[in-house]
Amino acid sequence: MTRGEAWWQHAANALVGGTGLVYAWMRYLAEPADEFSVVNHPWQPDVQHLHVLTAPLLVFASGLIWRDHVWKRVRSGFRPRRKLGLALFALLVPMIASGYLLQVATSDGWRDAWAWTHLVTSLAWTAAYVAHQLAPRGAGRLIA
Repeated sequence: MTRGEAWWQHAANALVGGTGLVYAWMRYLAEPADEFSVVNHPWQPDVQHLHVLTAPLLVFASGLIWRDHVWKRVRSGFRPRRKLGLALFALLVPMIASGYLLQVATSDGWRDAWAWTHLVTSLAWTAAYVAHQLAPRGAGRLIA
């Protein structure tokens, strides 16, 4: 993975993860100032829109590093940070799919199911991504 690809991945994760965490706090933990309000925070709709608009950056960044970083290491059995990398590999599709399906769900039951799926997989992705970055790098590196 080149420095540019790594930068793109880090920036996309920071934007999408940051807006997602702030939105989750506003949606599930903040108390509305007005008991009749449909939002818990005045910025909640704007943060949601930022999250939805920046999410394709993360999808693109993940696709950008897929062949030369992710798939090559999955196939080769590359050991350093492998468990965290495999966790990210496994969480990527359900996180992305549930985010998109949440936008188009028409029934309350499906919307709730996709929302919880997206929340759980996204929190797990964010934790695994941070741990993946903080884990010590192995001595053997794969040459692209």
